[in-house]
Amino acid sequence: MSITVLLADDHQIFREGLRSLINSGGTAQVIGEAGDGAEAVRLTGELKPELVVMDLTMPVMNGIDATREIMKQYPGTKILALSMESDRFFVVEVLKAGATGYLLKDSAFAELAAAITTVAGGETYLPARISALLVTEFLQCIPEDISFAYQKLTPREREILQLIADGKNIKEIAYLQSICSKTVDNHRQAIMQKLNLFTVAELTKYAVRHGLTPIGK
Repeated sequence: MSITVLLADDHQIFREGLRSLINSGGTAQVIGEAGDGAEAVRLTGELKPELVVMDLTMPVMNGIDATREIMKQYPGTKILALSMESDRFFVVEVLKAGATGYLLKDSAFAELAAAITTVAGGETYLPARISALLVTEFLQCIPEDISFAYQKLTPREREILQLIADGKNIKEIAYLQSICSKTVDNHRQAIMQKLNLFTVAELTKYAVRHGLTPIGK
C-alpha cells in the first residue's frame, strides 16, 4: 500500500514536479498540496497523510512552526523537511519541532524516495552533510570536560579534595594540613567552583571516579 504524502512548499511548479515524481515511483502517493505552513496544518487535519514533505521558508507560517503545530495536533504524522537551507539553525530547529528527516532540495530523487520510505517507517533519515552539521552542533554544546577541570586545581586543593573524599571533616583537614579551618573552607569552595560541583557528596563521587581515593573508602 502506498504511503500517503502531503506536499508543503510555496512554489507551485516545484510541487507539481515533485508530485509527478513521487506518484510515478510506486511507493508513495501525493494526496494534497499546501502553499504555506498554515495550509499544511489545516490539510494535515483534513487529509490525514502519513507523511508531510515540509519546506521551511514559506509565507503565513514557516515550516518549523507548521511542523511544531502538526506534531501538537496530529502527533502520529511523520515530517520530512525538504529545504534549500543547510544552515545548522534550520536543521536543529525543525528536528526539535518534531521532524524525523531532513533533506536538501539539491538531492537526487532516489534519495528523496528513500527518505520518504525511511521516515514513514518510523526511522530518522539524515544524509551525510546534515549529520555532519549535527555532530558539529553537538560538539559545540558539550561542556568543558570535568577531567580537564581537575588540572585547574592547585596541589593544595588536590590534597584537600582527597582528604574530603576520605571522609575527613574541616577541623581534621585543618590539623593535617597545618592551616586554619577557615582556610580549608575557602579551599573547598574554590574546588567546588572549579569543578562545577555543589556538595561534599558530589566531590566524593568525583574523587572516586578519578581514582583519588579507594572505592571502598
